Amino acid sequence: MADEIVWQIINQQFCAFKLKTTKGNNFCRNEYSVSGLCNRQSCPLANSRYATVRTSPKGTVYLYIKTIERSHMPAKWWEKIKLSGNYQQALQQIEERLQYFPKFLLHKCKQRLTRLVQVATRMRKIAAEEARLGEKLVPKMAPKIKHREEARERKALMAAKLERTIERELLERLRQGAYGDQPLNCNDHIWKKVLNALEAEGEGSRDKDLDKGIEDEDEEADSEAELEHEREEEEEEDGAVEYVSDFDESDDEELADLEDWLGSEEDDDEDEEEEDSDEEEAKKTTKTGDKRKRGRAVKPTARKKKEMEVEREETSRSKLLAF
Repeated sequence: MADEIVWQIINQQFCAFKLKTTKGNNFCRNEYSVSGLCNRQSCPLANSRYATVRTSPKGTVYLYIKTIERSHMPAKWWEKIKLSGNYQQALQQIEERLQYFPKFLLHKCKQRLTRLVQVATRMRKIAAEEARLGEKLVPKMAPKIKHREEARERKALMAAKLERTIERELLERLRQGAYGDQPLNCNDHIWKKVLNALEAEGEGSRDKDLDKGIEDEDEEADSEAELEHEREEEEEEDGAVEYVSDFDESDDEELADLEDWLGSEEDDDEDEEEEDSDEEEAKKTTKTGDKRKRGRAVKPTARKKKEMEVEREETSRSKLLAF
């Protein structure tokens, strides 16, 4: 009775796992669904007795069984049984465990086990083929994408052929001298290629005075000789004896330079002290010369104060009259 109520709610109202399609067949996204279809027999929520087959990330196949006796323990509702790696033995285990279950669930579990075994076998073959070839296999492309890629490859090949023909024609014109002794807008790489080809054919000769390649070759030979000398020094035996003096010439030169440097520092210090003393004396003379005698402060007398007050009163009266 409870299963019927659950199914009515799921079928007629709402289910989070239901995926509706335009063709009438609804699909179920629940991970425990045995067939992937949304119907009364395949619904894992509306059936108290249910069974399905699933795989772990490591590739192990498990049989999940749900019974009504464990419905009061949601954490232990599903019984997880590990199936054998042998396909025949796994089928026997499913038949033994589901012998009292509906035939529909028994058939769907066997069908699901068969499909999972086929997928695992296919994945192992692909992995072995990739390991043998040393490259990853690309899945088959859609015809539209395939035609598009082929058209792009054809266009790229035609462009490459056109560039090669243009380069060949330009090289031929350079050899014939159509652009002069050395064209200004010609690539250096192409020009060297033309000159090397002419030299190989015997039509041209290399100028040793203007050719930088000879100088480079001489420098390379010198560097190779230095490297060989260093290798010979490194390859000397451990018991090799060599007599040297206490101080090398470089040490004597360093000591002489150090003495000169110390002497120059002493001279610089003496010069700085003399300059400082001269500056101090000049400052003292300027300070004494800049000072001037202040004038005598004249204080106003009482008579002058009275005259100033009278003048202020007269100016204030004149302002009032003018206003």
